[in-house]
This record gives sequence, C-alpha cells and structure tokens, in this order.
Amino acid sequence: MQYGALVDMQAPAQSGVASRAARRDAWPLPALAAWGLGWALYAGLRACAAPDAAALAAGAASGVVLSVLGGTRSRRFIIALGFPMSLLATGGAAALPAWAWLLPLALLALAYPLNAWRDAPFFPTPARALDGLAALAPLPDGASVLDAGCGLGHGLDALRRAYPAARLRGTEWSWPLALMARWRAAPLAAEVRRGDMWADDWSQHALVYLFQRPESLPRAVAKARAELKPGCWLASLEFEAAELTPQAVLTCDDGRPVWLYRAPFASRNESAAAVPSSSRPRRR
Repeated sequence: MQYGALVDMQAPAQSGVASRAARRDAWPLPALAAWGLGWALYAGLRACAAPDAAALAAGAASGVVLSVLGGTRSRRFIIALGFPMSLLATGGAAALPAWAWLLPLALLALAYPLNAWRDAPFFPTPARALDGLAALAPLPDGASVLDAGCGLGHGLDALRRAYPAARLRGTEWSWPLALMARWRAAPLAAEVRRGDMWADDWSQHALVYLFQRPESLPRAVAKARAELKPGCWLASLEFEAAELTPQAVLTCDDGRPVWLYRAPFASRNESAAAVPSSSRPRRR
C-alpha cells in the first residue's frame, strides 16, 4: 500500500493560527464567566434557604460543566476549581462542614475520570475539522460511524457534516459528558451511550473516529486491526498512528491533520519492505 493523496482544505493554515490566537485573547473571560455563574447560583440558593452543601455543589457543578471552555488542561482546572477556591479564600465557607469540600473534587472526578486523563485530549473537535472527509473516505448511505470517546459530542457534529446519511454513534466513559453529548446529539439523530470505548465492538462500523492521546493510539491500532473489516476506516485527528501507513491525510481549516487508515492496515515496515531498494532514497 502506498500513501494516498494529501488533501489540503481551502482555508490556509494562517486561519488556524488566527483562531487559536483569538481563543488565547479571550482568556480569562471564560473563567470569569464561570466563576460569576458559580457565585450567582451559590448566593441564589442560599437566599432560598437551601442547605449550604447543596449551594456549594451547585456552584461547583457550574464550574465543572463550563470547564470545557478552557483550551488547555490547566485552564480547565482553573475554571472548575475557581469558585470553590474563591469561596474558601473569602471566608464564605465557614459554615460549611469539612466533608462538603469533597463535593467539588467528586464532581471533577465524575466529569474527568482517570480513563479520560489517560486517553483523550482536553479540547474538542473543531466544528469544521472533518469537512472533506467523505471525499477521501466515501461511505454508503446508512453506514455506521463511531466516535470512540465522543466527549461533549463535538466530533459527532463534525461527522454529521461530513456524512449526512450515516448512522452516527458515540461512546463516552464520563457519564456527565455522555449526558451532555446525548443532549447535543439529539438534533443530529446520533446515538450516544455511556460506556467504555475499548469494550465496544468496532466490527459493526464502517468508520471509527478517534481524537486520542498519542499514548493510547497503539492500543487503538491493535483494536482496529483485530476488529475492523476490510475496507473500513480508522480516522485520527491530529495524532498519527506511527506504526501504520496512512491511506490519506486531510488538513482541516485550523491546520491540524486528520490521518486516515483503511483495513486491512499496512504497517510502515511492510510498506518500506515493499519498495525496491533501488527506489528508496539514499542516505548521504
């Protein structure tokens, strides 16, 4: 197998730089908005004579939910923990029992469990990242497409743009994220379930989409090799499966690559061995 065509979207890489700069310039507005909402919920519930722990939980939950607005892991934690830490710093938590401070940590652990730390990046699939994917990896109408580790459902949105007639499915381990993804996916006619992507049966899907960390890609490659049927696709946003030869590479509008692999997969070593020695580049 040889490399497929490298396809570049019309938007230049400079637009991706500009969009990332715009997100940087917006900081710390997302954090300030999340903290303000947390304080508003806390004060409103206290005014309604709600229990102190319930008010703290509501304020902390708003920060955890809005932490998706942070573009990096550190910013997500700043957003998520900003309200409870500011409450502690101002002395407003004097009436709270000591155990109540476990609530923010518990909410954070529910939203970002250990599996999510190991596998998935902490930023979503860009809205137009997969535009043009169907030209490189065509699928018949009604084909099943899986977003493995769908997070909040941004990848499902991008996949629906690419494959309007596909049957979209998403799997997410974190139950708060799965609930939010299910709500977001309802207009897309996509099915989202809370579960372990590594326990899913990938053999029923024509394309599996990943946005995983490089450390988890070898495991994904092994699963794809074992389960995906010939002719089916594995798509990886940004991070390359170093052991495989890509069929094609799509460049999305912010400059990130989408690596496309088709079963049966050829390893790089096999591809290199298939090239005659006379045609290989010589080292100088």
